[in-house]
Amino acid sequence: MNVTSVDFSMDTIPIRQSSTVSIGRIKPELYKQKSVDSEDGTHEPVETCGKLSFSMLYDYEEQALVVTILKALELPAKDFTGTSDPYVKIYLLPERQKKFQTRVHRKTLNPTFDEAFCFPVEYDQLCNRKLHFSVYDFDRFTSHDMIGEVVVDNLFELSDLSREAVVWKDIHAATTESVDLGEIMYSLCYLPTAGRMTLTVIKCRNLKAMDITGSSDPYVKVSLLCDGRRLKKRKTTTKKSTLNPVYNEAIIFDIPPENVEQVSLSIMVMDYDRVGHNEVIGVCRTGPDAEGLGRYHWNEMLAYPRKPITHWHALGEWPGRATSFESQGSCPSPKPPQTP
Repeated sequence: MNVTSVDFSMDTIPIRQSSTVSIGRIKPELYKQKSVDSEDGTHEPVETCGKLSFSMLYDYEEQALVVTILKALELPAKDFTGTSDPYVKIYLLPERQKKFQTRVHRKTLNPTFDEAFCFPVEYDQLCNRKLHFSVYDFDRFTSHDMIGEVVVDNLFELSDLSREAVVWKDIHAATTESVDLGEIMYSLCYLPTAGRMTLTVIKCRNLKAMDITGSSDPYVKVSLLCDGRRLKKRKTTTKKSTLNPVYNEAIIFDIPPENVEQVSLSIMVMDYDRVGHNEVIGVCRTGPDAEGLGRYHWNEMLAYPRKPITHWHALGEWPGRATSFESQGSCPSPKPPQTP
C-alpha cells in the first residue's frame, strides 16, 4: 500500500451499552468499558517525595468532617540551604470555595503541624467527596513551589469515621494543582488489523466552575496530532450546567499500524459560552510523546490490542494557542514516495 498520503478520518458514535447490533463497521461488544472507579488495575509508578500523616473524624453533632494534619516526613529540599519552608493546603472536593491552610514551618524537612480543620458536610454525602492535600514550599520573594499532593478518593478507606482514624500517605510529586481543574475518564482501544483507534470519552468529574452560577457547560474536543500539526478535530455533545458530565461517546480514527507511532491525541475539556468565546477548562494528552500517564496509557493500549484500556486523567492548564495545538497540515509518510 502506498502510504505517502495517509487519510486519518474519524467519526463520532454514541456508545449504547444495551445494543447488540453492529453499528456500521463497529461491533459494540468490542468497546464495553470496564469500571475503573476502584483502584484496581495496573498504574504507572508515581514519583514520591515524602509522607504525610493526618487523621479524620466525623462530628455528628456539628455535621462536619474534622481533618487534622499531623506531620510530614522526608520532604525534598527546595531551598539552596538544603531545607524547605513547608505548609499544606487542603480541600474537600468537589467544593473549591472552601479551603484551609496550615502555618508555614521554617527550615525543616520533617514538619509537625497538628492543626485541625472542619468541613461542614452531611455524613451521607461523604461517599461523593474526596480530600486533596497540596504540600508547598513557602518563598518570600517568588511564587511558592509545589512539593507534591495527596488525594484520598475513599474517605471510608480505614473506618466509618465514628472514631479518629490516623492515615499515612505517600506524597506524589506534582508541579501544579492539576486536580483543581478536574479529571476526565476515557478509554483507548486499537485494532491493528483494521487500523482503527477508538477514544471513548466516558465522563468527567470535579470540573472547575467557569460560569457565575458556579457551574459549567462542558464538552470535550479531541485533536489528532502528527509531528506538531493538528490533522483533524472532533467534539462531543455539550452537557448543560454540570461539573460531572457523563458522555459515553466514541471517536474513531483510522490509523494504519505503520503510522501509530507518529500520532498523538490532544484532549481538551471546554466550557460552552452562548454569548462570548468558549473557554478551556483543562487539557491532557496521550501518545508516544506525552508525559507520565498519557504515555503509559498509550503504550498500554498498544500492548493489549483489541481491548479498551480505561484511566482517569488529571486535567492540566492550557499553555495557550501553542503551535502544536493549532497548526494545520497533513502527516508526512513514514516511507518515501513510491516511484512508478
